[in-house]
Amino acid sequence: MTLQLGRHAFSDEATLMMAIVNRTPDSFYDKGATWAEDKAFERVSLVVEQGAEIVDIGGIKAAPGVEIDAAEEKARVVDFVARVREAFPGLVISVDTWRAEVGRAVCAAGADVLNDAWGGADPELVDAAAEAGAAIVCTHTGGVTPRTRPYRLEYDDVVAAAIHDTVAYAERAIAAGVDPASVVIDPAHDFGKNTFHSLEVTRRLGEMVATGYPVLVSLSNKDFVGESLDVPVGERLTGTLAATAVCALAGARIYRVHEVVETRQTVDMIETIAGRRLPKRAIRGLQ
Repeated sequence: MTLQLGRHAFSDEATLMMAIVNRTPDSFYDKGATWAEDKAFERVSLVVEQGAEIVDIGGIKAAPGVEIDAAEEKARVVDFVARVREAFPGLVISVDTWRAEVGRAVCAAGADVLNDAWGGADPELVDAAAEAGAAIVCTHTGGVTPRTRPYRLEYDDVVAAAIHDTVAYAERAIAAGVDPASVVIDPAHDFGKNTFHSLEVTRRLGEMVATGYPVLVSLSNKDFVGESLDVPVGERLTGTLAATAVCALAGARIYRVHEVVETRQTVDMIETIAGRRLPKRAIRGLQ
């Protein structure tokens, strides 16, 4: 099935890089490096040059912190979305929000995708996507409250739970009027999960791919990588790319990333090994 992300369509074999752009002063990875609007716009320009098909703009960090209401979230992202839309008409713009009020505002400004990291905490977000003709990312969080850390969550089978909840969310989005070609599911590594849960989801990602919905993975510099290797945030690239390779082999379609070039090369190599992509150049032993 063609993947329809707002006004942009992609073939069913395409793999896509979703570059993270944080409009926050306290993001866990870049520590507010793109808080200033011009710095955020420079980041967008860079990742577009590096080949990202999607940018994911967020106005609130996922971790606990200062309360950010809908008005402040909109102030951080709506005008910025409009600026990016005008500058890069061929770029898919995603906004990381769980609030329907924010979703409606960013779609009006030109966003193509609503990336709900909190598993449908606001049930009206699907309506916002449907009204705007936008795509939606349906995540699994185990029902945790937005911006809270998981504590001793237990699952009989975390992958079965992720499939059940994301597919139910996807079906609810379609019932609300979202185009079935515009629905993406995401196991949401680390969200509502401990490290063992995230590792199992990674190991068994093929089961989510088998649902038929395109699967997004957000692996970049996550805590499950850091805990697996006992490395801090700034030293998780190698582990991130290893997890990326496993998910790519399983058939993930969209990769939410900090490092675009390295992730693209990893995914392309795995796709080529798997026989789903031809080498860019193959003359060895032929000349």
